[in-house]
Parts: sequence; C-alpha cells; structure tokens
Amino acid sequence: MPSLEWDDLRMVLALTRERTLSNAAGTLGVTRTTVGRRIADAERRLGVRLFDRTEEGFVLTAAGQELSETAERVEAEVHLVEGRLLGRDARLRGPLRVSTVDFIFAGFPRVFASFVERYPGVRLTVGVTNAQVSLARREADVALRLGNTQARGLVGRRVGAVEFALYAAGSLVDRVGVRAPLSAFPWIHMDERSDGRWLDGWLAEHAPGASVSLRSDDHAVRRAAVVAGIGVHFLPCFDGDAAADLVRIGGRRTAQARDLWLLTLPDLRTSSRIRAFMDHVYETFAADQRGAGRK
Repeated sequence: MPSLEWDDLRMVLALTRERTLSNAAGTLGVTRTTVGRRIADAERRLGVRLFDRTEEGFVLTAAGQELSETAERVEAEVHLVEGRLLGRDARLRGPLRVSTVDFIFAGFPRVFASFVERYPGVRLTVGVTNAQVSLARREADVALRLGNTQARGLVGRRVGAVEFALYAAGSLVDRVGVRAPLSAFPWIHMDERSDGRWLDGWLAEHAPGASVSLRSDDHAVRRAAVVAGIGVHFLPCFDGDAAADLVRIGGRRTAQARDLWLLTLPDLRTSSRIRAFMDHVYETFAADQRGAGRK
C-alpha cells in the first residue's frame, strides 16, 4: 500500500503555490532537483500523475488537486501544533534582529505587531534600510527582502508579491492634464548611488524625453516628493492606492512586480525564535493575500 510522508505533502503544496520547481525549491530551502525527484517519486508510489507541465508552469491534475487539498488541511494542523509548542518554548526569549525596507514595514505593521503580541519574550529589533545587510556577518538574523530571485547562500520562503504602479499628486495631474502622455510629466528618479538603470530604460521606452525634477536614493523622500506634486514615480500599490491625495496613472505594471522573500542563514533556521518569526510572517502575509484575492 503506498505511503506518503509530510515532506511529500510539503513538496506538493510548494509546487502548487509557486508553479515552478525553482520557486518551490526556494520556499523549501532545497534544490529544484530535490523537488522534482520527490514529486516524481510520490507519483510513482501513488500510481497517479499529480501535475501537468504547461507554459504557465506546473498545474494540478484532478488527483493532484485532491492531494493538495488534503495537504493544506494537514499543514494547517501542523502549524497549529507547532504554534502551541513554540508558544510554550522557554527558548522563545531574547533578541531577534530583522532587516527590511521602509515601505514594507510601513505597509504591514500589523505583521510585526501581532508577532510581538504573540511572543512577548522576544526582543524584536527592526532595521530599515535600502541597502542589503549581510546576514553572513550577522548584521541581522532575518531579512524581509524584495527580489525575483532568492539570494545565494540563504534559505527561506517567498511570502508574497508586491505590485507597483505609477502615482502622481492630484494637483500635478490637474496641472499637466489627465490625458497627457507620460513624457509630459516631471519624474522622480533614483540618484547615482542607486541602481536606477531599469527606470532609465523604462523611461526611454514609455516616456521618451521626460524631464527628471528630483533624484533621491531614499524611498521615503521619493514618496514625499510625489505627494508634494514634484513628479511621478512608481510606488507599491498597497501604499499608493490607500493615499487619498495620490492618483494612479494607468494600471499595475506587472513587469515591475517584485517577490517578497523571508530569508535567513541555513544554520539559523532551526532557531526557535527565527522559526517562530518566519512561520508567523508567512502565515500573516498569506492571509493578507488571500483576503486581497491577489488582485
């Protein structure tokens, strides 16, 4: 009689959610070869095909859908038990240093607030910086980073995605014109210390000849400049859409979407504090994205 292990179910869930072997491997902290081998082995033991491979990635078959739904129920039970056990763990005391970018903390403060409430014995320090801190040099224990590839030498999970769009102050749109081309607007740009080459290329294609009215290497400064009507810039949709004084120009720019990764060092992932934080953040972001319907 075929048997399944929890690791088999974890592989199925990761591939279901991420659709590619590479992304699934990143969330599990293993290689893509391991994911592919475990899925193939599970299919062999069960005698059914769990996934079809399409241009959009791996898609569940009917049998795979049934197994995935079962795996989700098992996962929920496992997380519930782990949460209870970790909550009783006397080691969940002491410092925990987390690094992220300013607009992620500003946009999702309840993720951190609910962790502090859940684990009051952990002394949480959140460092906000636009530069990538070195986990190897122990500048932080965990990093919550944007990027469409997982950093080398680190393990973790993809916890969601952040979409961006162009925003301008309503006063600027009134002044330039609702139907004006993008090249007619003044722009906010990164300064020479930031890697703004992607925006140079984007402007050359979509707003040729546009003028740059202000440059800064700081996201908060660029956002304030947009609010002040100095120019147009990309902002996270969760931020720009919530600002009453900003207007979205055009739709979401999917090419500028960035995955949100929760990362740590391989030798730190067994730490109770770090596991508790990573599980909590993953669960909280997953609930937020389900609630938003991934619009």
